[in-house]
Amino acid sequence: MYQINEKEFKCPISVTLDIFNDRWKLSIIWHLLDSEKRFKDLHAQIDDITQKTLTVKLKELEKKNIIHREVFAQVPPKVVYSLTPAGRRLTPVLNEMFDWGVGYVEEFGKITEVINKKKNILL
Repeated sequence: MYQINEKEFKCPISVTLDIFNDRWKLSIIWHLLDSEKRFKDLHAQIDDITQKTLTVKLKELEKKNIIHREVFAQVPPKVVYSLTPAGRRLTPVLNEMFDWGVGYVEEFGKITEVINKKKNILL
């Protein structure tokens, strides 16, 4: 059995799926791999996400210790988001997902423009 807080899981894959249970969280992490970002930068980079959804997902990832939120005491307020060590360990997983996605499109679709490049981040 695997236990996180009060929740028990029979399989570690279930733990992973419990954390990344929607379409937005991995995209948020992908955009944080290369550098810390402010909310407005993340919102501009992630297609079709609403400000409300981004706010909710950032809070969920912070609660799960995947991202870190740092507030600077200044006027106007400045908040930046970055990956925790646990979040950084997702780099090879996300790079593999990137490669798989490119291969899938090459096999079953077509690439018209390369928008995001692979994140070659050293751990």
